[in-house]
Amino acid sequence: MTEPAYVAVDWGTSSFRLWLVDRAGQVLAERRSGEGMLAAAKAGFPAVLQSHLAAVEAPDHVPVLVCGMAGAKTGWVEAGYVDTPAPLAAVLNQAVRVPGQARDIRILPGIAQRDARAPDVMRGEETQLLGALGFEAAGEALVCMPGTHSKWVRVKDGIVERFSTFMTGELFSVVSRETILSLAVAGADEAEDVASFQAAVKAAYEAPAFVANHLFGARSRQLLFGGTPAAARETLSGTLIGVELAAGLAGPVPQAGVRLIAAGRLAVLYRLAFETLSVNASPVDADEAVRRGLSMAAAAIWTTSKDF
Repeated sequence: MTEPAYVAVDWGTSSFRLWLVDRAGQVLAERRSGEGMLAAAKAGFPAVLQSHLAAVEAPDHVPVLVCGMAGAKTGWVEAGYVDTPAPLAAVLNQAVRVPGQARDIRILPGIAQRDARAPDVMRGEETQLLGALGFEAAGEALVCMPGTHSKWVRVKDGIVERFSTFMTGELFSVVSRETILSLAVAGADEAEDVASFQAAVKAAYEAPAFVANHLFGARSRQLLFGGTPAAARETLSGTLIGVELAAGLAGPVPQAGVRLIAAGRLAVLYRLAFETLSVNASPVDADEAVRRGLSMAAAAIWTTSKDF
């Protein structure tokens, strides 16, 4: 039977993912739950982690590497940030060991952009970048990472030079539930309206200054010309994604196009948005990227046969 070498954990704000991994990087067991940072802060981070370690029967000597919000100021142990321009390899050097634990548990830091004109932070996405690009990926890369808070990152020769965060997912949630547009999307089923989504992406991309007007159009168009709640929802989604792409694609785009690190429904929507704008986007599965990044980091941190 393959022996486990380490445990990889992606600990987000509202989600928890754990993988028991062998020396070759193969996943032996997996756990997922809604015990993210917010829930774990109440239940206790050690207790939450231990319950999942016990569930996968992780031996006591196996170390744990964590990325994500467990390292935030309001998380388990603050792991701080590596400042831009940030070599992805430097993230490993600042991994923080959790004190008071018999097991070797380390938390990776995030990346900070300490620019008064464009201050920004990421935590967890740096590990996905590592998994998708490697330590010293040659050349330039423009990376789009959709989510509640989408990240657009410019990387050159393995160094994160600049990045921007867009509250696209959170805005969609708030606008669709807490504004008059909630009337337009009420009762929306799972049906997709690709035409409405693409039209909204194109309109918002071409005239992002009119975003507030484009959003209201989801309601007025429905009142004046009819249309389903699903069409209104797709219009709202396409508008917000289109505005994000207008900013993300504003600078030079590498010849290879955009690297899209996403999963699930977001991967589908963003691929369609890029296709609508005739922009080449190379997809990378977000789950696979974070697992690979944690694997690379674990191998670099615990390099000897005694420790890893």
